[in-house]
Amino acid sequence: MTQQRSKYIFVTGGVASALGKGITSASLGRLLRSRGWRVTMLKFDPYVNVDAGTMNPFQHGEVFVTDDGAETDMDLGHYERFIDENLSRDNNTTTGKIYAAVIARERRGEYLGATVQVIPHVTNEIRDEIVRVARTQGADIIIVEVGGTVGDIESLPFLEAIRQFKFHVGEENVMYVHVSLVPYLRGAGELKTKPTQHSVKELRGIGIQPDVIICRTERPLGRGLRDKLALFCDVPPEAVIQAVDASSIYEVPLILEEEGLPAIVERRLRLGARTPDLAEWRAMVERLRHPSATVRIVLVGKYMGNEDSYVSIDEALRHGGIAAGCHVVISKQDSEELEGLDERSVAGRLAGYDGILVCPGFGARGVEGKVKAVRFAREQRIPFLGDCYGMQWAVVEFARHVCGLEGASTTEVDPATPHPVIDLLPEQKAVTDKGGTMRLGLYPCRLTPGSRAGEAYGVPEVQERHRHRFEVNNDYLPILTQHGLRVTGLYPHRELVEIIELADHPWFVGTQFHAEYRSRPNRPHPIYREFIAASLRHAQHRAALAPKEPSSPAANR
Repeated sequence: MTQQRSKYIFVTGGVASALGKGITSASLGRLLRSRGWRVTMLKFDPYVNVDAGTMNPFQHGEVFVTDDGAETDMDLGHYERFIDENLSRDNNTTTGKIYAAVIARERRGEYLGATVQVIPHVTNEIRDEIVRVARTQGADIIIVEVGGTVGDIESLPFLEAIRQFKFHVGEENVMYVHVSLVPYLRGAGELKTKPTQHSVKELRGIGIQPDVIICRTERPLGRGLRDKLALFCDVPPEAVIQAVDASSIYEVPLILEEEGLPAIVERRLRLGARTPDLAEWRAMVERLRHPSATVRIVLVGKYMGNEDSYVSIDEALRHGGIAAGCHVVISKQDSEELEGLDERSVAGRLAGYDGILVCPGFGARGVEGKVKAVRFAREQRIPFLGDCYGMQWAVVEFARHVCGLEGASTTEVDPATPHPVIDLLPEQKAVTDKGGTMRLGLYPCRLTPGSRAGEAYGVPEVQERHRHRFEVNNDYLPILTQHGLRVTGLYPHRELVEIIELADHPWFVGTQFHAEYRSRPNRPHPIYREFIAASLRHAQHRAALAPKEPSSPAANR
């Protein structure tokens, strides 16, 4: 389609945050893409940060990194996993980014002396951003998710911009989808529509009439409730879509397909009706629903107060489970809690798991707990995966307890360590800004033939996404490798360590990059696929060695 014929779907949220606007948007993108439409996504985040790079995972959840090195909202991870496309920094825009652009224009004199205001200058910048992303990415349809909840002061400029948008491109090219909550009150034994009615009233007060209302609910909506919402919110009854709680986020596209959402979109935007090809997605969901085994994985990290802190890792593990035909039970262990425990107590926390994954992070808090987790996995021969900072602390643990380098550490935590096995590159030592100054985005990795990583990928070189500042210190590679640590992945242009392995361990791998960012439910990342496969073998071996309970005579009758 040409720029003039691009279609725009705006997704807003009401009543409460964390309703799943991102999953809803991503699911709709998947359904439209399954019909052959070229789809792209855009997330508007109302916070004043320029990007998510410096935000605390406790408050905001995971920072997702794109191929081009953008540090973005975690919803871009959901978008990529559902529409199966690599996105970029253009697909996430914040209030800070918009205001920075407006101020830069004002400083260059582009407003010709006008008084710069939210309307029209900020709203025009938002509008231009939407059009630019649709045009540069060649989209038939662009789905724009507005972060936050209707009524928040921070999101008002974005809502005003999308209200105006239909006048710039034509009403037949614009559609508004509102995701709202229909809570179930157990005391009354009823679903209540009033919160959604008020949310839509608030949205209409801004000047936006939703075309579709997607109702998040834990119980099915009856026809009477749908008709009531349709009447009070001024939408057709068929445009009141129920999104009942699902056992997996990957079931949501199929739920919305059954509810008829894609057909409503095609009619509203005057698109020709197309038949979806969801065979691969349905097969994937069937494998997810009917596992033949279970593996238990524990994540050891420092950001355990927010379920979204490691969401891409969680999903990559589940993708590996889909490939292996097993259900992956994920537990979280705060590494700080392990720091004060002796070996026996650490074993009590970790011994029941089939795989141990030490998570990424920054800073000193909880790192000695990570060392204890790495040591337990290495000595007890439990499948291990170290992710970024987790890989670095695996190197530290090996240096201390295998190579005998007492006091070995990273200069990120201990600048005076006698053995800086992890250190800054020389060009990083003068950098003081925190945002956007790390090794970010795609870098090549040359693999060692015959290694676990090489066998997992099946190719000699790959590209992976990074988000880190410190590196394995190559000065220590001779002693590390002499004692059995294998470097099986290198950044070829600088000979920087990308992957480590232990040859005498059933499965022990650490990656400097974030493999989880490129994993998809229909195409699990090779590292996570093999980690889950190794964990499944461990579970089966342990089950085979477990003493069998003698059967009673009664049981044999």
